[in-house]
Amino acid sequence: MPDATGTKPDAVTDREFTVAERSQAQLVLRRFVRHRAAMVSLVVLVALVLLAYVGGWLWRYDVGEITPSNSQPPSLQHPFGTDSVGKDQFAQVLGGTRISLQVSALVALVATFVGTLWGSVAGYFGGWVDSLMMRIADLVLTLPLVAVAAMLAHNFGGTWYLIAIVIAGLYWAYVSRVARGVVLSLREKEFVEAARALGASDTRIIVRHLVPNALGSSLVNLTILVALAILLETALSYLGFGVQTPDTSLGLLVSEAQTALTTRPWLFYFPGIFIIVIALTINFIGDGLRDAFDPQQTKVRQ
Repeated sequence: MPDATGTKPDAVTDREFTVAERSQAQLVLRRFVRHRAAMVSLVVLVALVLLAYVGGWLWRYDVGEITPSNSQPPSLQHPFGTDSVGKDQFAQVLGGTRISLQVSALVALVATFVGTLWGSVAGYFGGWVDSLMMRIADLVLTLPLVAVAAMLAHNFGGTWYLIAIVIAGLYWAYVSRVARGVVLSLREKEFVEAARALGASDTRIIVRHLVPNALGSSLVNLTILVALAILLETALSYLGFGVQTPDTSLGLLVSEAQTALTTRPWLFYFPGIFIIVIALTINFIGDGLRDAFDPQQTKVRQ
């Protein structure tokens, strides 16, 4: 019923609606979670990592253990079959996956750290410093990766961590170009000018302000480097310049099985499938991170 003033009272009490403030990290995480391909790939990658480390520890056979069954096709006893001397291929693939993941992770971390720092210094100082540092990076970019990596890996030995350092020494230049571009757009921002006005040193500005703000592109580069590293390690091992026995890797398993492709194809296909799956999942995760860190969507919503 209308009241004395002729207005009809609301049947429902007015509600106050508030929207919580979201930080950029929350927005990035929310956009990444909504990227279906990236989330599915992340689940698959985590499952592969757990299978390689936990599954390898729980599996009945060790990497170098020789069983009475030699050249057996896949079965319940040996899901991936056995090789000519009786080694369980499932244990071999799990061991190779561990080494390949360790190589690619070390490459990504070292190359991302060195490249981000190199590009940040070059972009911040500019002038002749920028020109000199970028010409060095350009020189590294012009090198034929497989040929140079094979030569260096042959000279430094076949242990997995030395192979990783060799590959990282060739890939850091890609990251430096991206980091330099980001820093060039950041060095004239207000927060950098404020840091200079407060007396912050160049080193502090680069380490505490510019490098953290280039974190988004660095994370995307890191995922890309993981995929590139595992493919280059596979190529080196296939050519005989990568990881050497007693260590093993997916690339080394593929290389050793190339002569048995027609007689024992399971020795070739299973490690090859693992390489493809790891590379694809990491690429999809990188796509999700790139979309999540889209600079056009990084405003904090009130």
